[in-house]
Amino acid sequence: MAKARSQFVCQNCGTVHTRWAGKCDGCGEWNTLVEEGTAGGIGSGPSSMRSARKGRAVTLTTLDGEIEDAPRIISGIGELDRATGGGFVRGSALLVGGDPGIGKSTLLTQAAAALASKGHRIVYVSGEEAVAQIRLRAQRLGVASTPVELAAETNVEDILATITDGKRPDLVILDSIQTLWTDLADSAPGTVTQVRSSAQAMIRYAKSTGAAIVLVGHVTKEGQIAGPRVVEHMVDGVLYFEGEGGHHYRILRTVKNRFGPTDEIGVFEMSDKGLREVANPSELFLGERSIKSPGAAVFAGMEGTRPVLVEIQALVAPSPLGTPRRAVVGWDSSRLSMVLAVLETHCGVRFAQHDVYLNVAGGYRITEPAADLAVAAALVSSLTGLALPADCVYFGEISLSGAVRPVAHASQRMKEAEKLGFRQAAMPVVGDDAAGAFSARSFQPSVLADLVARIAATKRGSSDGD
Repeated sequence: MAKARSQFVCQNCGTVHTRWAGKCDGCGEWNTLVEEGTAGGIGSGPSSMRSARKGRAVTLTTLDGEIEDAPRIISGIGELDRATGGGFVRGSALLVGGDPGIGKSTLLTQAAAALASKGHRIVYVSGEEAVAQIRLRAQRLGVASTPVELAAETNVEDILATITDGKRPDLVILDSIQTLWTDLADSAPGTVTQVRSSAQAMIRYAKSTGAAIVLVGHVTKEGQIAGPRVVEHMVDGVLYFEGEGGHHYRILRTVKNRFGPTDEIGVFEMSDKGLREVANPSELFLGERSIKSPGAAVFAGMEGTRPVLVEIQALVAPSPLGTPRRAVVGWDSSRLSMVLAVLETHCGVRFAQHDVYLNVAGGYRITEPAADLAVAAALVSSLTGLALPADCVYFGEISLSGAVRPVAHASQRMKEAEKLGFRQAAMPVVGDDAAGAFSARSFQPSVLADLVARIAATKRGSSDGD
């Protein structure tokens, strides 16, 4: 009998090494290689220990055919349904990640209770908590009376045997994937081999039966879902549950969705009774805005199909250091350096002797380049000490030549601003149809220098009036 070989698998990226090393050749991380057997590891299938068998022919079908029941399971929690693209898709696998204590289990408990109250069979399997702990959370959330089926188990074979007994469940929640282990893999729970094998077994069950599967994943210190990235490729959707410790709101962000739009968000507010939906997140992010403070500009952004208004705050102060500070919270620091360079080169605004601090109010994070114009306005406003108009929103991309480039979804951004009481906008040049009611009250600079000149002219006008 051949001796079983061992291999060393990186727990960060999944790279397989034939011998141990202090540093992974794939990702460069140190002390991440763990010895695992090849019996059920990466590269070997479930039947690796048995003799090879002859394959069987599968039935081929066509694209046109009947779809069982409704293609989606709508939870009734509007923000969750928005993030998933309209509800849970039958036969799909969804991966939800987030920091410890952010509210993943609370959200899924509320979703399970909402679906169970509508007559769906919901199975909640926890590998981290006992049944009594889940019941305590359900009592705190006020959903203890809903017919959610609970179990505390970590073995994949036992879980599959349990959920296949009786009526097929509509939704199975596994909290979390890092705690599961299967008999087919000879390694400890949480390792790359176990996470991949367990996820593969549950996804195979979802595809074959039509039940929706939700996998909860831990995150690393870098904010990525722990385990091999191949799990994110295996599932149909990946959601990140985000939030800052000093704020009550939580954002459910879609980064992958095979059945809906990506970059969609759902906004919740954490309370003692669980998570509450925030139907209008713009009011949440603008709730504590000071309209007379310089260095504050309201940015009209887009998250997927939803327009969101958020305040961008800038502080420009004389620097006592030889190298001024550049601190950014909620935006890309490299993009701030680019905007500062364009302001100095093409607009004559000097920041070389000043510290620059930029913050997105409420702990929100902006990823789209359309915030360039709002950032530039906030920087100039702070440097000149002049507050920007309180009823004006800003959006537009700035090129390295100083030109203001158009961005997508201009009409949706302005409709959201008008709904919240804003009456004017500083934005790129767009057609009259896109501008709508804002066309007569909007300022559309073709270059960034026009916006700087407008702010400076407003300051001169106010000083002449004094």
